[in-house]
Amino acid sequence: MKAKVTLLGLVLALLALLPIRSFAQNERIKDTNANGWYMYFGDHKVADRWGIHAELQLRRYNIIKDPQQVLIRTGINYDLASNALFTLGYGFIETYPYGDYPAASRFPEQRLYQQLQLKGNLDRLGLTHRYRLEQRWVKQPDASDYTYLNRARYMLKATLPLAGTSLEPKEFFVAAYDEVFVGFGENVKKNIFDQNRAYAAFGYKLSNAASLELGYLNQIVQKANGVVFEHNHTLQVSFFHTLNFASQE
Repeated sequence: MKAKVTLLGLVLALLALLPIRSFAQNERIKDTNANGWYMYFGDHKVADRWGIHAELQLRRYNIIKDPQQVLIRTGINYDLASNALFTLGYGFIETYPYGDYPAASRFPEQRLYQQLQLKGNLDRLGLTHRYRLEQRWVKQPDASDYTYLNRARYMLKATLPLAGTSLEPKEFFVAAYDEVFVGFGENVKKNIFDQNRAYAAFGYKLSNAASLELGYLNQIVQKANGVVFEHNHTLQVSFFHTLNFASQE
C-alpha cells in the first residue's frame, strides 16, 4: 500500500510540472510578497479511533501589518491504523486584496476536503505523506454567485530530532516539507498547476501533546489567468496540539 501511495504522490508532482513547461514561452508577471502565517493545529481524540481536527490560520501581508487571509478548518478524524489517519472536513477562507495584482475586494471561499495521512520512519527521520482532495466554492469579487473548483494536494514532510534517535519532550528538531497543488475539473482555467509550497523550520517539542515550529515558506502561486505568478516569502509560526478525551481504561 505504501508503494502505491508514494507512486500517486510522484504522479501528482509530475502533473504539476506540465503546466509550468507549457507556459514557459508565454509572458509571465512575477509578484513578490512578504507574508506571515500564524497557525494553530489541533487533533483531539474523543474515542478509541475517532477524533476532531481544529485549525485556525491568520495569514498576514507585509509579515504582520495587513490582512491576507483568515482560514478556519475543522474535521472528523478516524484512525485507520496506528500510522494512517483519515479526515473528512470543512473549511472557510476569507481572502483580502494584497500584492501588486490584488483582487478587487475581499472574497469568501467554502471548502469540503478528504484527507489521508500516512506516517513512518526512515532511521531517525520521521516522514509524513498527506493526500488531500478539495471541493471548493469560491465567490470572486466580480461574481454574483460561487464558482465550483476541484483541487488535489500532496505533501511530504520530514522531521529530524537534533538529540537522540527519537523526538522526546523538551527537545529541538528540524522539519521540512514540500506540497504541490493541482487543479482539475471543468472550471479550472490556466492554473492546472495551482501552487507549490517549500518549507524549512526549527521546532521544539514542548510536551507529548504540544510542539512549536518557526520556519520559512517559499510559496509559488499561479493565478487563474496563467500569467501572474506570486513568489511569496513567508514567515510561518505553527503550534501543534493534541488532547485525548477518550476514556482511559
